Amino acid sequence: MHHVARTRQQRNAKVLILCEFPTLSGGERSMLGTLDTVCRAGFDVHLAGPPDGPLASAVAALGVPLTAFDLRDSDGQSGSLPRRREALAECLTRFRPDLLHANSLAMGRLAGPVAAAVGIPSLGHLRDIIRLSRQAIADLNRNTRLLAVSEATRRFHVGAGLAPEKTFVLYNGVDLAAFRPRQPTGYLHRERGIPSETPLIGTIGQICLRKGHDVLLDAACRLDASADPVAARPHWLFVGERWSDKAESREFERQLHDRAERLAGRVHFLGSRDDVPDLLGELTLLVHPARQEPLGRVLLESAAAGVPVVATDVGGTHEILPPDSGSALLVAPDDAEGLARAIAELLIDPERRKAMAAAARRRAEEHFDVARAAVALAEHYRAVVHDG
Repeated sequence: MHHVARTRQQRNAKVLILCEFPTLSGGERSMLGTLDTVCRAGFDVHLAGPPDGPLASAVAALGVPLTAFDLRDSDGQSGSLPRRREALAECLTRFRPDLLHANSLAMGRLAGPVAAAVGIPSLGHLRDIIRLSRQAIADLNRNTRLLAVSEATRRFHVGAGLAPEKTFVLYNGVDLAAFRPRQPTGYLHRERGIPSETPLIGTIGQICLRKGHDVLLDAACRLDASADPVAARPHWLFVGERWSDKAESREFERQLHDRAERLAGRVHFLGSRDDVPDLLGELTLLVHPARQEPLGRVLLESAAAGVPVVATDVGGTHEILPPDSGSALLVAPDDAEGLARAIAELLIDPERRKAMAAAARRRAEEHFDVARAAVALAEHYRAVVHDG
């Protein structure tokens, strides 16, 4: 035991971060934003995940080693849970990290029993609010420590049986320099051929039922029906793409396009974009109509960018933008009429939008700086390595 302690003091502790998907969603972006600070704090960080795709490209650009670990076959299907755990055990035995960081709930469930069996401390990151089986809860509880991205996420899972003494809250952070208030340049208006005086209302996120895009389109139609016919009608920008290839996901996307036809060419599906920091500065409003959201990364980015926000009060959203902070308008989920009213209120009140934008930026600066999140993550790493 003393020999192990001396060894860890003589070299940086080796951390292996286990990633599930090849894509760059909020969880991956939040993790990547911490890597520089975590490495500077004395950790030798490696990633294990799919070897091809946006995540692998981003990791390569950062100069962080990536070990190929892809649990999906050529048809995109995962193997059985025992087979996946066998593959992870082989990876850990070969790599022998001082700490395994499973960067998603599913990877935390996979990792808990395996890491415990091979004697490696592990940390599971809870980035979802979803109902879990008793077995899934038991598997997660095998991890040394669990991190929830919001109080709402922690409360939900502890209520379902997660061990409270090992479950902590660590808010994701945002790069306050990359996401900052910008003066609009009109480039999106020009790109899409939209008159310069037209309000732009954007929503950003994966095209899926959970994000509530259908509710936003219903609200847009309600707004059209009630608006002053001489007022400039907003254009609606949908940023993001569908990742799931399930039949119901494809059907949901098709229905969105059908709904959009009712808005006479004023809905723009922009797909995935790499200019989100600049794009946010062009928006009149950011609307996030999600049905569930543990801690929406787009809300962190919008707050940092000083963009007025209308969002549903679900999950951890009110932890980012509390109702009494003046930083956003929060409405109930699945309420198209309420969403339309909130959007209409802000469209006619530029001074209120300005005040909300400033309040949101203050919230980001005071609570969600990525540097703060990275330092806190490094502290959790130290605690887990020590406990292990």
